[in-house]
Order: sequence, then C-alpha cells, then structure tokens
Amino acid sequence: MSDPTLVRPLRYDPLFETFADDEAATTAELLATFLKMETTMADHTGHAMRSVHAKSHGLLHGRLQVLDGLPPQLAQGIFAQPRNYPVLMRLSTTPAEELPDNVSTPRGLAIKIMDVSGERLPGSEGDNTQDFVMINGPTFGQPDAKHFLKALKLVALTTDKSPGGKQFVSALLRGTEKVIEAFGGESDTLKAMGGHPQTHPLGETFFIQLPVLYGEFMAKLCVVPVSPALTALTNAALDMRGKPDAMRDAVSGFLALLEVPIEWEVRVQLCTDIATMPIEAASVAWPEDVSPFIAVARISVSRQMALSAERERAADDGLAFSPWHGVAAHRPLGSVMRVRKAVYEGSINFRGQRNGCPMHEPRDVGAYVANP
Repeated sequence: MSDPTLVRPLRYDPLFETFADDEAATTAELLATFLKMETTMADHTGHAMRSVHAKSHGLLHGRLQVLDGLPPQLAQGIFAQPRNYPVLMRLSTTPAEELPDNVSTPRGLAIKIMDVSGERLPGSEGDNTQDFVMINGPTFGQPDAKHFLKALKLVALTTDKSPGGKQFVSALLRGTEKVIEAFGGESDTLKAMGGHPQTHPLGETFFIQLPVLYGEFMAKLCVVPVSPALTALTNAALDMRGKPDAMRDAVSGFLALLEVPIEWEVRVQLCTDIATMPIEAASVAWPEDVSPFIAVARISVSRQMALSAERERAADDGLAFSPWHGVAAHRPLGSVMRVRKAVYEGSINFRGQRNGCPMHEPRDVGAYVANP
C-alpha cells in the first residue's frame, strides 16, 4: 500500500457539486416510489419493513479504534483522534422483501458509530451517532439521481411478485455470472438482479460507493476483513439448498464459536483529481492506482449471539440507518446522496408510523444487543 503521507487530496469546493433544475421533482418521485414499495409489502405482510435491505442476517456490536499517528489528510472528522467508539453493524441483502437466500442479491453492511461529537448534519441534531451505509461493490449502479429513479421503478414492478420465479431466475443469473467470471470478468448488473455468488457474507468487502466529505477533503470509504478467520471466508461457498436463512445461520454460527476477536479495517480513498474522481458521476470508479484505500481504523467484534429474536426486532423495527445521520465533517456529496436524504427520512417515518414504533437514534448499544 502507498505511503499515506504521499497522498495529496483536493480540498472540497462547492463547485464540484452540480444541481439539476428538476432535482426536487426527481427526489419527490423517488420518495413516492420507495413508499409504494414499502406500502405494498406492509399491506401484504401486515408489518412495515425497509424499502430496501429488508432482511437482516446479523446485528453485531463491537468497537471501532481509530489508528494512532495518522497524517493530517487522514486525521479528519471522527478519525481526527485515536479514539475508541462502540459500533453496531447490521448485515442485510438488498430486496424490499424477505426472500429465501437462494435469491442471491448483493449484501449490505450498515454501521452505526456511537459517542460521536461534532457539528451535526441537518435532521440529526441532538444525536451522537455516525452512520455509514455500505454494499459489497465499489461503484453505484447508476450515474445520477435521474437514472437511479429509472432503475428503481423497474425494481418496484417486481416487489412482492413471484418469489418462486425469482429463485429460478436467480439460479440462471448465477450460472451466467460464473461463466463471465471464469473468463476473468464480472457483471454488477447480473449480481444486482439475483446472480450474486452464494458465498459467506462475513468474507465480503463493503463500500459506501458514493463520496462524502472527509473533513476539508472528499473521500470514499470501505470496510475490509483482515483477520485470518474472516479472510478465509472471502469467496467461500455457502450451501443454500433448502436453507432459506442460510446467511443468518452462517453468521450466527460463526460468531457463537469465536475464540478470539475478529477484525475489519476501515479504509479511506481520498479524492486527488476531480477529473478522474468526480463527485456527480456516481457510477465512475475512482482509480486506486492514483489514490489507494488507506487504513484509518479497525473494527473488532468478539463472540456474541448475532441474531436472536429480540435482536432481529431491534435491528428491523427499532433501528434506522442513513448516510445523513452523522456529523457535518462527513456530509454526503453528489445528486444521488442528496436525493437519499428525503428518501431515507420518508422511509424511516413510514416504518415508525405504520408499526406504531417511532424511530429514535440509540445513545448506547446495550438495548440493541441484549441476548434472550
């Protein structure tokens, strides 16, 4: 990995963000589409779930330790001091419905960091948390908010439709993806549609995909497994035949038998060139040969019960995650992130109202990880 002191990041300039004239209309239509998906599932099941990432595979608690001796360009925001923070980590998959795991879609990781101080983002005043919402792929599937809306409308058409058909299609897509990967390729589109390889979720590397402020700079973040026990699970096949909850069972079984803590690195990729690392082109990968991901913290998790019935209720009905829950030093950037603010807020409010359980940001991890 490159010497972090050699990275010369660009300072944020408001001119790096551009606003479409109809961004407000796009935001409103996105929110309406997400709420339609949530309403469809709530009417069918009698219970409001997330409009995406509805199925939990684990709710873990641990500690995030900011590394000591970071150079000034990396010692920014909540990573400015070598502090130790409590964290919650929710593992999930992307659909708006709780499908059997053999409908194999991308995996998500939402992280909530506690005891965070600093100027707050609008809508999160009075809280002490910082959320990072991640998925196991480095780039967002659409270039901007308008294309995001177009793709979402197609997804909405399939919500709560033919789970058996989705399993059949997923098997076909996984086969196609295997062929592509055998020739050295990869298709994010096939994975998103249900062709994700059936592998262990704890071996994944997760990315926020879209840029955020990093103090006075701009960055993307990722979480990478570094413990040998975790890296052994990277690309490890997981048998899902006849096991609708194979991933949560695998996560729970692994965490229950831990003998030593496992660790992930939190890594940051600083924007050094706005031409090759744009803010408003969400689907463009930032070149790692120009600016590599550099470690700024470690997350440690010890033996625990990953998903009891109580913990599942806490994860699904008592917790909300949003890129806009956090400090101003890590404000989300770009059109897709901007429209997400209203979408996440609307989705969270819908779940709280429909279930009669308003969402509140937690002050500590204790109430969310108590074992039965």
